[in-house]
Amino acid sequence: MAFDPITAALSLGSTLIDRLVPDKTAAAAAKIQLIEMQTKGELDQITGQLTVDQAEAGSKSTFVAGWRPFVGWACGAAFVYVYILQPFMQFALVAFKVNFDIAKMPALDIADMMPVLLGMLGLGAMRSYDKTSGNGNGH
Repeated sequence: MAFDPITAALSLGSTLIDRLVPDKTAAAAAKIQLIEMQTKGELDQITGQLTVDQAEAGSKSTFVAGWRPFVGWACGAAFVYVYILQPFMQFALVAFKVNFDIAKMPALDIADMMPVLLGMLGLGAMRSYDKTSGNGNGH
């Protein structure tokens, strides 16, 4: 499991509040304030990233605006190779008794790529949700 600094900080803050504030009502109020501060910080980060994303998307330079499609196509190509092409090529080599060591076929470690692909798909899903719920600008 990966270390999540935001969750760790929230947990540490909650523990400190429990130890330092004896009044349960005051402790609960302090925890709510801590969660609000954490949420506000995350929202500020998301807003900042969206501003950067909009500036990148509006750029005419391929090196600025084209990196996301490139990464998306590269991830998609790797996904197709690992889950479609490679298994069928291995099957064909075995079925036709081709004298070839299957272990010598290029192997892609899909585990390293999946967070990138899923992150990109998640952002796409958020954008689609915004458009369908009326929060997006529609184009």
